[in-house]
Amino acid sequence: MAKSKSKSNTLPPSRQRLSMTAENYLLSIYRLNEEDTVVTLTQLAEHLKMLPEGEGLGTSLPTVGGMIRRLEREGMLAVDSKKQLSLTRKGTRHAESIVRRHRLAERMVVDMFDVELHRAHVEAHLLEHAISPYLEERIMDKLGMPTTSPFGYPIPGTKYAHKKTSFRLNEAEAGQSLEIDKIPVDDEALLEHLVQNQVIPGNPIHINEINTSTGIISFNCMDKDVVVGYQVGQFIWVCSADA
Repeated sequence: MAKSKSKSNTLPPSRQRLSMTAENYLLSIYRLNEEDTVVTLTQLAEHLKMLPEGEGLGTSLPTVGGMIRRLEREGMLAVDSKKQLSLTRKGTRHAESIVRRHRLAERMVVDMFDVELHRAHVEAHLLEHAISPYLEERIMDKLGMPTTSPFGYPIPGTKYAHKKTSFRLNEAEAGQSLEIDKIPVDDEALLEHLVQNQVIPGNPIHINEINTSTGIISFNCMDKDVVVGYQVGQFIWVCSADA
């Protein structure tokens, strides 16, 4: 009797992978674009400084300028006459890949390993470059096909649906009852403050005061009174409670 052949598991074809440095640059530009920030060499350098030290990135303007020129030569970036940076179609594909892996890693360490939320962003930076296409699919399946990171940001390539009512906290009005949609992740101290006060996606808040003169926004979240600066409010996204 002929032996039946076992069904072998074949890995999907390897995607072209960039260096860790290049991936971090594309991730940063993608995330600045999400915040509707005009990306320049200076803006990018400042954003790179907020990445964990373990990424080993040089953030001086000459170093950043050198990498921008390299990414431009490789067809990842376009630089216009005003020195503003934009991702090309090729650059966008690679940026979406690293952002996807990063946000999946955030979701994985929180949901599967109970990592504290304010540490998830840093831990994800350590993992994102090592996730293969095969492991990426396995993580997605294991987590039940999530569409957002624990911080509320969409995972590229999923069926995430943007909330039409989402807007920045500093655009809210006193007396409104809202829900947290997305919170900033780059400032670990700020993130820890928000998490400790339960200012996380899905939780309801009530706006007490928005004072542009003093630069203060105060609101109640999960029976706690929370105060943040007006500038911080532009990086916290909220939506109507019934969205």
